[in-house]
Amino acid sequence: MKTLEFYEAKAEDPSDAGAAYAFCQRLADRHPENFPVASPMLSRRLRRHVAAVYAFARIADDIADEAEHKDARLERLRDWRRQLDAVGRETPKHPVFVALADTFRALDLPRGPFEELLDAALQDCTKTRYETFEELLDYCRRSADPVGRLVLMIHGYRDPELFKLSDCVCSGLRLVDFMQDLSGDLKRDRIYLPQEDFRACGYSEADLRMGVANERFRNLVKLTWKRTKALFEEGRPLSARLDWPLRWEVRLTWFGGMEVLRKVRKQGFDTLHRRPRIGVFDWPPLAFKTLTRR
Repeated sequence: MKTLEFYEAKAEDPSDAGAAYAFCQRLADRHPENFPVASPMLSRRLRRHVAAVYAFARIADDIADEAEHKDARLERLRDWRRQLDAVGRETPKHPVFVALADTFRALDLPRGPFEELLDAALQDCTKTRYETFEELLDYCRRSADPVGRLVLMIHGYRDPELFKLSDCVCSGLRLVDFMQDLSGDLKRDRIYLPQEDFRACGYSEADLRMGVANERFRNLVKLTWKRTKALFEEGRPLSARLDWPLRWEVRLTWFGGMEVLRKVRKQGFDTLHRRPRIGVFDWPPLAFKTLTRR
């Protein structure tokens, strides 16, 4: 299915939550990520709720990003918000909201994190540059951190200290995405490296558009790399405070993010001409680290 087909999907039977969750899981399985998404390690009962959260965020993100939605991004994101607001008041028509209606009933999740995810997607439609790193982190706070908090809440955790640690990991993962996707984002006329860093490194947007990957460019990427690594280190204690199997998933996620950072450094911080990514052969050693390292 194309991203537009996922957005336009209709629930055949709005009372069939099982089919709606299966739709969400198919969407989660379809997208490669730097971290496990609703993996089989989770219990079936919790896995479906994680898949519903991911599907909601994935479709919103696709509307903001993918070419199929180019002339209707704001309209469709506003419709996505309207459908979210209607959960509990109207019979859902989309499989994602059929699943979320069941998730809300079962777990009493707050709507705030979902609203933040939509705010970030809407921002992507209008804001394409970030002046400071703090401004970029604020975007991460709304585009990534809510997912981590929702996953914790699905597993019964509501400790503010755990939320803070989760925010560090999730923001770090978002920054990893920015380093990985420099070329793709540029095609959308988006730059997720702070403008103040461009100036500090003596590198320009014109250089970026011409594909100049000199020492100044590598220093530019290195600034984000260092901040990202610091966030991962700050969030590292999170997994030790969680129960199995979420502990395993969070540790694997952390090692996955660190592995991409290792690859960025190995290729000399040039992420413009080669996308650092986790390949199929990287996952077994990462899983081994997850199980054996402290």
